[in-house]
Amino acid sequence: MTIVVCVLLAYLLGSVSFAVVSSWIFKLPDPRTYGSGNPGATNVLRSGKKIAAVLTLLGDAGKGWLAVALAQYYAPLLGFGDEGIAIVALAVFLGHVFPIFLRFQGGKGVATAVGVLLGLNVWIGLMAIATWLIVALIWRISSLSALVAAILAPIYTVAIVGAGESAGVVLLMSLVLIWRHQSNIMNLWAGKEGVIGEKKSSSDS
Repeated sequence: MTIVVCVLLAYLLGSVSFAVVSSWIFKLPDPRTYGSGNPGATNVLRSGKKIAAVLTLLGDAGKGWLAVALAQYYAPLLGFGDEGIAIVALAVFLGHVFPIFLRFQGGKGVATAVGVLLGLNVWIGLMAIATWLIVALIWRISSLSALVAAILAPIYTVAIVGAGESAGVVLLMSLVLIWRHQSNIMNLWAGKEGVIGEKKSSSDS
């Protein structure tokens, strides 16, 4: 019963959309009404308010990290181990992608996934961030950066912590991320994907 409550709380935390929250704070349009329509940091950046985009990024990543950190801290006290922590990690990520507060239409999950990775193992998270940054600096395409990082994240996880519960969760998150980027993949294939900071585009993460 305890793990069920923890998973539910993690899902609810994940369901808090910082794209919507930061847009409300800075009196910006709802991020679901412009650009890609995706409530994520890249789309908020299209509003021209960089600080709102940064707040979105930090908030969405932070909730992923917080859920995992709390699960790791309280796991011994609540009587669950690595498997329970892994389920909590997946729950907060799915909360962001399918948030109950936004009728299950959430962001693509990149920032929250990074937060989860940092919580599971800081080196995995840093390697994923480095991958995203390198690809973004070369091609300036957010979705491409996210896809490359998503593909490599499970490999990083297995290399660093082995093929355990963490690797399983990272693999599932990567599959969901790739699935959520289907339209971006089609645009990339057609050479139509927008670049970071562009106001009118169908890409986002």
